[in-house]
Amino acid sequence: MENNISLDQASLSRRQLLNFLTGSTVAVVVGSALYPAAKFFTPPKEIGEGGAILAKDKLGNPIPASQILANPPGTRALVAGLAGEPTYLIVTDANTLDGRGIVDNCTHLGCTFPWNEMAEQFQCPCHGSRYDAEGSVVRGPANRPLKLVHVAVIDDAIWLSPWTEIDPRMGERPWWV
Repeated sequence: MENNISLDQASLSRRQLLNFLTGSTVAVVVGSALYPAAKFFTPPKEIGEGGAILAKDKLGNPIPASQILANPPGTRALVAGLAGEPTYLIVTDANTLDGRGIVDNCTHLGCTFPWNEMAEQFQCPCHGSRYDAEGSVVRGPANRPLKLVHVAVIDDAIWLSPWTEIDPRMGERPWWV
C-alpha cells in the first residue's frame, strides 16, 4: 500500500507541475497580447520632470517633433507652451529643434506677434517693439527680452520646461524668474 501512495503522490506532483506550466504559459501569452493594447489606450504623460509639459497645437493636441522637423531649417513653429503661452520653436540647420524656445508675448504690454521672415525679427504690432532672432530687444518701447523656455525632444514628443538659469543673451538672472 505504501507503493500505491507514493505513486499517487508522484502523479499528483506531476499533475501540479503540468498545471503550473500550462497556467504560466497561458498567462505569458495573454499578458504579452494585452500589454500593447493597454499601452495604446493609456494617454501619454503630459507633465514631466521640473515642470516640463508637452508642446501642443491650438486644439490642445500634443505635436510630434517629426511634424515640425518636416519644415526647412530656420523655420519658426508656433505652439502652445507653458501655461498655454504661445511659444516659437526653431528648426536648426542640423534638422533638430533648438534647445531654446522663445515665448511670443511682448514684454511691453503682452501682445502676441508674428515672426517677420524678411526682416528676421519679431515685430509687435501693438506699439512697434522689435526683437531679434534670439528675442533680444532691438527697438522699444519694450525694455526686456522675450522669455525663454527649454526645449527637449524625447521619443518624438516635444517637452517644454521653464528657463530658470542665467539668460545667455544678457548674462544675468532672467527677469521672469
